[in-house]
This record gives sequence, C-alpha cells and structure tokens, in this order.
Amino acid sequence: MEYTYHFESPLGGITAASDGQGLTGLWFDGQKYFAQGLAPDHEEKMLPLFEQTDRWLGIYFSGKDPGFTPPLLLKTTPFRRAVWEILLTIPYGHTITYGEIAATIAERSGLAGMSAQAVGGAVGHNPISLIIPCHRVVGANGSLTGYAGGIDKKMKLLMLEHAKNLHGPQIGI
Repeated sequence: MEYTYHFESPLGGITAASDGQGLTGLWFDGQKYFAQGLAPDHEEKMLPLFEQTDRWLGIYFSGKDPGFTPPLLLKTTPFRRAVWEILLTIPYGHTITYGEIAATIAERSGLAGMSAQAVGGAVGHNPISLIIPCHRVVGANGSLTGYAGGIDKKMKLLMLEHAKNLHGPQIGI
C-alpha cells in the first residue's frame, strides 16, 4: 500500500508519498513529473515517517540545514540512483554543476566521459525534491537551469540557503 500526505510550505503545497517504510516521493504540487509512479489507489494518512518529513521541512524552510535525512526508498535505475546519491552529498548552501556530477559518475564507472545531458535527465526525474537536493545543481557557468518545480522555486530555495558554488563565491541569484 502507498500512502500520501500533504504539507503546506512557504513556496506552496508539497505532497509526500511512502510505502510505509521509506519516503518514495516529495513533490511541489503541480510540478513536472508530479506523483510519477504513485499508485492510483494510495491512501492519505499521517505516518511517523511523514511526521519526520514535516519536521525536516519545518527546519529547512526556517533557513537551516535539517541535519538528518528521513528514510528514503529509491525505486529507479542504477544510473539514476548513482546520480541521486551524489545529490545527497551536496552540502546545504552549496551548488554543483551537471558537468561535475557527470565527471564523478564517469570516474566511478571507469569511463572516459559522461554526458551532462544524461545527468540532467536523471536530476530532472528526482522523485524526492528538496531532501534529495536537485535544486542545488546548476549550469556550467552557475546559471539556474532546469528544475521540475520551476526556476522561480529553484531560485527561492537557493536564496533561502544563501547558496555558494562549491568551487567559488556565492552564486549570482
């Protein structure tokens, strides 16, 4: 059985999904790929996991690093999992480029190179927004490109975090 719960945030409604053990989705209402893969017969119900997620969201939207990650359940391909696991390592308040993620994946896989566009596709299909911080991924020159929740939300999230590029000064937002 799948469960959902709806939260309100300063940036609008957020829907979370779980199998009862781990978080399987967290989307801004109406975002691209909203509730992708969610069973039509899910039940809206408050679970301890959603209470933990609510605490995470409250700390995050107060402008602080929550310092913990609720249990996650990533149902995906090995490539997407590898990309999302890299996203989980991006520190609060910092950004990384699609190209840097591609280079890391290539190095770990023993490949000569990896397409930043392929990485972009995996980042864009991240089902657990905010907690898996896809909003911290920027273009090669620090530009705010692509975000399933919308560029306006991405900009507001990075401003909330006072984001800096991992390799340089605060990004121009």
